[in-house]
Amino acid sequence: MTSTNNMRCLFISDLHLQASRPDLTRALLDFLDDQASQCQQLYILGDLFEAWIGDDAIPADQQPVLEALKKLSDQGVELFFQHGNRDFLIQQKFAELTGCTLLPEAITVELPAGPALLMHGDQLCTDDHEYMQFRQLLRNPQWQTDFLSKTLAERLDIAQQLRAASQSKNAEKSMAIMDVNQQAVTQAMHNANVNLLIHGHTHRPATHELGHGLRRIVLGDWDTEGWFLDCTETGEELISFAISGNE
Repeated sequence: MTSTNNMRCLFISDLHLQASRPDLTRALLDFLDDQASQCQQLYILGDLFEAWIGDDAIPADQQPVLEALKKLSDQGVELFFQHGNRDFLIQQKFAELTGCTLLPEAITVELPAGPALLMHGDQLCTDDHEYMQFRQLLRNPQWQTDFLSKTLAERLDIAQQLRAASQSKNAEKSMAIMDVNQQAVTQAMHNANVNLLIHGHTHRPATHELGHGLRRIVLGDWDTEGWFLDCTETGEELISFAISGNE
């Protein structure tokens, strides 16, 4: 593991890159060139893309993102990717093309100011029982193998159907149900024996003081502004910046 002395680690998540939002892709490319090139480690905690139907179906409009990530990796920045609920089908080919290391859905890492538990965060939304069952299905290796064996056209159709169904169901749910469950948070931190949890998914950027020295930092989603967490030996800072409009 890289020494944490004088190290700078950056975290992003929930960019939801897609062809209809070229402004988000431009913002990411600028971020990678400006901020990420000045750090030692970059962690992407899921939902980098709005959808991912397989490493054999890389959207042409996102090819510059893969190339920019590979450039960073070649420059010596360590890149880490943790699957989200939109891009859980990212596999080893993506890792090879970008230079990213794929992480498990929960992992403890040593940051400059101490250890932290990393998650995308959707697995903490345990009050949303319907979603948790759906998540279990999509993360099933057999379901993924069956899905990836279909044609690209079939995969696109299924993905669109799943997305439409998800949006319809979410519209009927309260915001509280779709947020993390505090008991699940505390249990996860206890199991990992850490005082800091970093995650995304909920689109509610904030730093939560949980008492007893425990903290939960939620990364922000990218829309009219972008978010990243800047970690150095002096601590962690959640930073936002404006994203120029979609043109």
